[in-house]
Amino acid sequence: MLAKRIIPCLDIKDGQTVKGINFLGLQGVGDPVALGRKYAEEGADELVYLDIGATFEGRKTFAELVARIAENIDIPFTVGGGIASADDAGRLLDAGADKVTVNSAAVRTPRLISDIASKYGNQFVVVAIDAKRIDGRWRVTTHGGRQLTERELFDWADEAQQRGAGEILFTSMDHDGTKNGYPCETFAELSERLSIPVIASGGAGSVRHIADVLTLGKADAALAASIFHYGEIPIPRLKKELHEMNINVRL
Repeated sequence: MLAKRIIPCLDIKDGQTVKGINFLGLQGVGDPVALGRKYAEEGADELVYLDIGATFEGRKTFAELVARIAENIDIPFTVGGGIASADDAGRLLDAGADKVTVNSAAVRTPRLISDIASKYGNQFVVVAIDAKRIDGRWRVTTHGGRQLTERELFDWADEAQQRGAGEILFTSMDHDGTKNGYPCETFAELSERLSIPVIASGGAGSVRHIADVLTLGKADAALAASIFHYGEIPIPRLKKELHEMNINVRL
């Protein structure tokens, strides 16, 4: 059985790592390269860097920052934000990213997933889905949660997989930054429907929350931000406690 992965997420705005609640009220929490290197040294399995200003302000993710990260960090990392074409993805992969993640642009133009997958390979494509529960349905949102779409989480995840996504990164907008835990039943349903890995995001506040989403939620990896950025749950402690719960993690 594959080891469950622990993935710190670094949201980047104007070259700095930031963190807010439900994507709002952003505060600076440090230099992306230094923070990434610290997490790598502490035992993170992968990193995700999201340029959260890129989509909203129409900017492209800075390939220079990606190159700096690649020079300083020896674990796989995924980059997203403002990727609207296979060429955009290629620039970031060429700069040293291991994978790219697409979100708003893929909802707008689903062919983007197949374009990147056919040019570079499924293993390089992570489709991020931000959704919120409205009237009992998980509705997909775009632009950092600011725009509601008619798409539904499970149907869109199915389509993303068919189009060549290698992984799905699902964030519950209702839980993001609240530290109240993940919606495990939703993650379990998603994991059972798909044959590709599911990364759980949005809601980690304790070791138990992460343990639950990796077991009850059947997620392949847990992504979190504030618990790591503010030192609330150091990665070595998290992994040690997960290991003691008989959850297979790389120590």
